[in-house]
Amino acid sequence: MRIFANYFSMNTQIEKTDREYRQWLIELKAKIRQSQIKAAVRVNEELLRLYWSMGHDIVVRKIGAKWGSKFFEKLSKDLRSEFPYMKGFSTSNLYYIRQFYQFYSQGFQNFQQLAG
Repeated sequence: MRIFANYFSMNTQIEKTDREYRQWLIELKAKIRQSQIKAAVRVNEELLRLYWSMGHDIVVRKIGAKWGSKFFEKLSKDLRSEFPYMKGFSTSNLYYIRQFYQFYSQGFQNFQQLAG
């Protein structure tokens, strides 16, 4: 009878430990996912700041560039050669970065809110 009682007690402890471990693992996974999301948000914020700054610089520098100077092509080539591991510096993306800056630098107009 004692052997059975000891066995039952050990099984209860193992099950309790397994349940505690599973719960801790669930919480740990949630923390990891939260950290991943926070990191992605911060990276996106920083990229937006970079694109805003690049857009501003492109607008300012492009004013002095002559028509047909292949400004965007040259800038794209130079950035891609310096940062080959990064994406986003194609000629068309540089145009989009400029448009992003131009669109949002004008500020938002106050529109009347639709009422139901």
